[in-house]
Amino acid sequence: MTTHRFGVGLGFALLAAVLLAPCAGAQPSDAPQKPGKLIRAGDVLSGELNAMRVRDAKNGGKRVATYQITSEPRRLPPPNGLCNLETGPETFQLVTTSQAQAAQLRSLAGKEISVKVDEIACAEDAGQMSEAIVTKWSVVTK
Repeated sequence: MTTHRFGVGLGFALLAAVLLAPCAGAQPSDAPQKPGKLIRAGDVLSGELNAMRVRDAKNGGKRVATYQITSEPRRLPPPNGLCNLETGPETFQLVTTSQAQAAQLRSLAGKEISVKVDEIACAEDAGQMSEAIVTKWSVVTK
């Protein structure tokens, strides 16, 4: 084997080792993930508030603002439970019932907030971006 070919072969071997090394460490762990903490009516849900613009099918495709909290996984009260997820929902859509609620959330978008949950259920409609829906809620001031 000549020196030139030896260098090319060694280069390919090193390149393969560098590219495949991160894949070996990224294997999923065998330990099962635990379901999140139970959330009941009256409990506080904290996380980052995200504002999204979606098209409302009921209003002729009109764009409406939708607000979502991203939090740690939580379990919902029975019969909802984990919402057919391994650890429970992590994204919670806040349903606004008035312009005042929408204005309040608009000013808090992108920030960490806490809300008191009064009614919560799993998302069931096709096209919903959140895993759970909070229909009655109020913002908790710190």
